[in-house]
Amino acid sequence: MRPHFPGMDPWLEHPSIWLDVHNRLVTAIADDLAPKLAPRYYVGVEQSTYLSVPEDSFLGRPDLIIARTRSQTRRSQSAQPAPEPELEPDPEGGVGVMRLDVDVPAPERVNQWYLAIRTARTGKVVTMIEILSPANKAAGPGRKKYLRKRNRILESNTSLVEIDLLRGGRPMPVHAREEVQGAYRILISRGRARPRAELYAFGVRLPIPTIAIPLLPKDPEPSLPLNDVLHALCERARFDLVTDYSRPPVPPLAEKDFAWARAIISTQADAV
Repeated sequence: MRPHFPGMDPWLEHPSIWLDVHNRLVTAIADDLAPKLAPRYYVGVEQSTYLSVPEDSFLGRPDLIIARTRSQTRRSQSAQPAPEPELEPDPEGGVGVMRLDVDVPAPERVNQWYLAIRTARTGKVVTMIEILSPANKAAGPGRKKYLRKRNRILESNTSLVEIDLLRGGRPMPVHAREEVQGAYRILISRGRARPRAELYAFGVRLPIPTIAIPLLPKDPEPSLPLNDVLHALCERARFDLVTDYSRPPVPPLAEKDFAWARAIISTQADAV
């Protein structure tokens, strides 16, 4: 049974399921906005790609290996366990030549889905809608690439809607006049109003706010009931079938928030 939280389900942030949640939510938002934008605008699901190398998997591995075996017979015995590293003596008294079994970095191709609202007649991009992923909020190529893209948007007349439903990692940079409270954030930056923008910050116990999607000046801005869109998606997708609510969420909740979440799960389970 899927627990019904008022807003974001913190268990959906687990790395094993978030990619599925992210990509389905992108499509669900597009489906909600499409009839509200037609016929003047079209909203498309688009993607960017980058290569990511998991550097921490290769700490302590040598950068260069000179391979040599003692005999062709030993080399051909592939069914036997790999031999221990051996050192061929150097007649001149040096270190010698080592043979080791090693791993090499394997770059992973990462696809990031997002939404682009374009004018139907010209195809001009009016608004970008981004849903952040863990790679965007952690140090590494994913964050660097996204920040470059974000800066290009903010330097243009294109509006940006940035949705952050992840408690982990570093939030995207903004200049606020007071301390931002709340683990989740939604930024609405209208191209015509920069550097001023709207930031919605809220905690796990609150519903996700309904937001207005910026378009060209003088065009009415359609509303996006993000909380309703996400909850309807959860009903259709049945994420609860692959989510273990008996374990703490990842990343962990604060003690009081975890007690609150466990109470919701227990109460709804008892009502079945």
